Amino acid sequence: MEFIHKPVLLNETISLLRIHPGGTYVDGSVGGGGHAKKIAQELGPAGMLIGMDRDKEACRAAKEHLACHAENVCIIHDNYINTGRILAERGIVAIDGMLLDLGVSSYQLDNAARGFSYMADAPLDMRMEAGAGQSTADIVNTYSESDLCRIIKTYGEERYAKRIAALIVRERAVAKIETTGRLNGIITAAIPKQTQYNTGHPAKRTYQALRIECNQELEHLKTALEAMISLLKPGGRLAIISFHSLEDRLVKQAYKTYENPCVCPKDLPICGCGQKSRGYIVTKRPIMAGEEELMTNSRAKSAKLRVFEKNEKI
Repeated sequence: MEFIHKPVLLNETISLLRIHPGGTYVDGSVGGGGHAKKIAQELGPAGMLIGMDRDKEACRAAKEHLACHAENVCIIHDNYINTGRILAERGIVAIDGMLLDLGVSSYQLDNAARGFSYMADAPLDMRMEAGAGQSTADIVNTYSESDLCRIIKTYGEERYAKRIAALIVRERAVAKIETTGRLNGIITAAIPKQTQYNTGHPAKRTYQALRIECNQELEHLKTALEAMISLLKPGGRLAIISFHSLEDRLVKQAYKTYENPCVCPKDLPICGCGQKSRGYIVTKRPIMAGEEELMTNSRAKSAKLRVFEKNEKI
């Protein structure tokens, strides 16, 4: 299956990253290379782009897609939380900008064998890095009922999390849950029929929760945010595209803290904590896809782009 993924908010992202010809940039979730190719074109031959992805298939596709820029593009199979180490190994101290597209690629969703989608019966997996760490099957068959409930409620914002977790535990006692088809049936049975109309697929929220837990997506984002700001040169920008409220909330709050880290009481006339602003939020409101893009790429509907710029002087 060919790795195809249409980049969301492409023009908006490139414009707000404010690419400097000859600069050094990082695409921490390169996917098929859609955003990366546009960045490379803006950089010119003197620039450097480092793209990374947890998915080997994504890295292979990105290398093919960016073959014409091979001299100034480096694709690495790794997790963006290791950006600092990856740059240090190449003698790079600071970068002009970084992009993170936190969405699941069209390839991963459409490739039934990867187990990301509730639209086809396939082995339960959902690992961004195929074969590494625990799969979704491991989670649903080994986690306690209380942990399953917590994950589904917190990461999926699913109101019927308790019922779904209880039914998963009951059903796995009969036989191990190994396929998306069987998990779909369990989730559907746990949710009252009258609430399933006009709310999309009943498994949608639970699948989101299990995928986040499987890949430790929120933990990785929390860990990486501070490091990514530190890696920017003065005036450098960090652009993050999120696809669900939990990610967006993390990014929004982190940006606010970097812009105004003061912890002094509001009625104190002079700051006494000594915390200095790291920069400013470029996008006071998130950038979202317009009607034209949504007509050709429905998966852009939930995408939100937020950009932060590091202070010129710190």
